Amino acid sequence: MTSTAPTSTAPAQDLTLEEATALAPALDAVRAAARVAEGAVLVDVRSAAGRASVGEIPGATVVDRCTVDETFDLTSATRLAPVVSLDTPVVVVCGSVRGSGPVAAALIARGYTNVVHVEGGAGAWRDAGLPFEPGAQDAAQ
Repeated sequence: MTSTAPTSTAPAQDLTLEEATALAPALDAVRAAARVAEGAVLVDVRSAAGRASVGEIPGATVVDRCTVDETFDLTSATRLAPVVSLDTPVVVVCGSVRGSGPVAAALIARGYTNVVHVEGGAGAWRDAGLPFEPGAQDAAQ
């Protein structure tokens, strides 16, 4: 069976942690989860295949990297509902800083003032013992 679901074609960047942190602040998973517990919107920009393989973070809002501009445009009818102002706290997670750093930086460039991304991505979230629904990769082990 082949999947007909579209895949993200948004470019990830080959970044070191230092380079990604220079684009936007990075937090370890525990500190990022604390921000989410305080009301930050958790945005997962991993592909469907990435989420299926590694697992899902309960409560995360999935956003395709290709639609970040539209999803976070405060004037758009299709904007992300919990994002009500440029001061809305946002935590971006991906599979690594290669995906989350550029997305967080794009939001900051749009004028968002309270954006961070997760150092180590979804794997670090899982490894920190935070709420996580295992993916196929865990089932294979």
